[in-house]
Amino acid sequence: MDGDLKTIRKSYSDPRVRNSVFRVLRENVLCSMATVAGRRAHINTAYFCYSRDLEIFFLSDPDSLHCRTLARNPSMAMTVFRSNQTWGEPDRGVQLFGRCHQAEGGVADRAARLYGDRFPMYAKILTGTTAAARNQARLLRSFRFYRFLPSRVKILDERVFGGGVFILADVTGRKGGRRTT
Repeated sequence: MDGDLKTIRKSYSDPRVRNSVFRVLRENVLCSMATVAGRRAHINTAYFCYSRDLEIFFLSDPDSLHCRTLARNPSMAMTVFRSNQTWGEPDRGVQLFGRCHQAEGGVADRAARLYGDRFPMYAKILTGTTAAARNQARLLRSFRFYRFLPSRVKILDERVFGGGVFILADVTGRKGGRRTT
């Protein structure tokens, strides 16, 4: 770390900001998602995929607490980072803040394609012919894709922006829009 912590506002359209966000997403497959259930916070971990328009998708059981919470209150925060980073070395991670809804129709189809591209075992399980694979496929098919649309990002990318520097950016100009269907 070079010195004092500082936060700098930048435009999401800045190529260094976008490249940093997508580098973190590309280099990691797990995220932590925070939701608010009434007066209590809840956190969950999930595998995720994403689109070039910064739509983040995860697969989850609609009966889980975080999904039931999202049905009532779509506000969500997410973190993505490598857990094996070394304190004192240049770190990289992103916090995302926005809204999340169950994906439906063409959005759910796109999520399934992106998820299968990122996690080939997902597609393999869905087409498996053994009894175990069919049981796993049945479970996976009971889950649903959820689409998270960040409206704000907070980036720590010390290799790009310097030690102890957090970048805040509002996400604007998304081609995918805000619709869930």
